[in-house]
Amino acid sequence: MKAIRIFTRGIRDSLKSVIRNFSLSTAAITCSSITLILVAVAMVISYNVKNVTSDLERELTIVVYIKDTGTEENINELKTSLDNMKNVASYKYKSKDEWKLEMKTYSDTFNTALDFLDTNPLLNSFTVTVKDVTHLKDTTEEIKKYDYVASADYGEGMAENLVKAFDVIEKVTIIIVLALVLVTAFLIGNTIKLTIFSRKSEIEIMRLVGASNVSIRLPFLFEGLFLGILGSIIPILVTIYGYVLLFDHFNGYLFTQIIRLAEPFNFILYVSGILVIIGAVIGMLGSYRAVRKYLKI
Repeated sequence: MKAIRIFTRGIRDSLKSVIRNFSLSTAAITCSSITLILVAVAMVISYNVKNVTSDLERELTIVVYIKDTGTEENINELKTSLDNMKNVASYKYKSKDEWKLEMKTYSDTFNTALDFLDTNPLLNSFTVTVKDVTHLKDTTEEIKKYDYVASADYGEGMAENLVKAFDVIEKVTIIIVLALVLVTAFLIGNTIKLTIFSRKSEIEIMRLVGASNVSIRLPFLFEGLFLGILGSIIPILVTIYGYVLLFDHFNGYLFTQIIRLAEPFNFILYVSGILVIIGAVIGMLGSYRAVRKYLKI
């Protein structure tokens, strides 16, 4: 029962403190809202960069052409080798006859030209999908070792540069998120510190009457919790409405069909939940650090 009384008293005192120190509370909420909006923007960018990278990796394939002199045994040998390659996720074989039938549907010009030829000039091919695009070049070189392979290409250079660029962007946005979280904790901690100093005499009286350290600390921890949660409300609304409007305005793509935005529904709920958690946790941590450092309780 005593623990419950301390707990409820802590909540009551923290709410009173938030209202009593309205200007400081407003400053803390405003500062945390601004930084959490920046956190939300960085999270949206980071998640979408990861989403684009995943799409790009799924689209990156190795196109393998077999020499015209390649036999059926060679094709079966390559199939077996692809099955045993660790980095090969899947492959699709298409014979030159299948290519001929497909290309004839492209246009009347192709249809007439291919019908005019006595022999089929096209080559048998494999389209290979890999598990890890960072080893795309190594897998391509392994396939090229076979004498009956005419060529094996994956867009060397451009594909690697795109993957590296998106990887750098993702890492930078993660660093930005962490930096902004620390800034938010610092701002809330400083606001709580000002509140503590404004109530220093009250705390001294609590000490003199025998109040425990827990009963002194608890209101400040709850105050940081409430300030953090209140500070996350505006960023959540900005994230939900802003991202939905962005997604609808660009029809799910940003500037180009390559950059496909993540679907809003589950994603914005995920970001909103993280913002509440970040606000609550860093609010309490900021309060805890301020109480411990400046009151020496």
